Amino acid sequence: MYFFLDLHSVAIPGIEQKINLGLVYIPIAMFIIVAESNAVNLTDGLDGLAGSTAAVAFAIYGIIAHLQGQYPLMSFCFTMVGALFAFLWYNAHPAELFMGDTGALALGATLAVVALMTGQWLLLPIVGLVFVAEALSDVLQVGFFKWTRRRTGQGKRIFKMAPLHHHFELLGWSETHVMQRFFLISILAGMLGIALALL
Repeated sequence: MYFFLDLHSVAIPGIEQKINLGLVYIPIAMFIIVAESNAVNLTDGLDGLAGSTAAVAFAIYGIIAHLQGQYPLMSFCFTMVGALFAFLWYNAHPAELFMGDTGALALGATLAVVALMTGQWLLLPIVGLVFVAEALSDVLQVGFFKWTRRRTGQGKRIFKMAPLHHHFELLGWSETHVMQRFFLISILAGMLGIALALL
């Protein structure tokens, strides 16, 4: 991306000019792709959850690409939305078809690349808020457990179970409730992302 697509900048909401990062862009882009790929994979634990939230994120970046006049990228984003909707037809609860690691890891990496191509990758934690929450809950759970086990001899947990969607299931929410509420949160977060992209 750095050498062939000449991508090496970041857009900051409220600042008109993109900021050139030079070679620092390469490790940042690598981190974003790996992190987003794993975050979407961790989200893929309930019927329809990863597919619906990824569809929202691609739609949001499709709108951002349209605002920037990147029409081929916009077309790609909405093609991804259409493909995810087709998948969700069979992945809705009770699922007949599953995404698995192959699909989820690829979706996350693709979403990260799309965000990098728009230059609006600082908005990715907002647009992909559900993915960030899922990954962060897993990191916090494992880190806190290891830290408390080392200090007290017995590991303690922050959540009933990680990733986050399982925590809410153990609180008594049904699988469908968790999926629908996370989907609504992703829509609201996406709207905030578009608002910030317009600054």
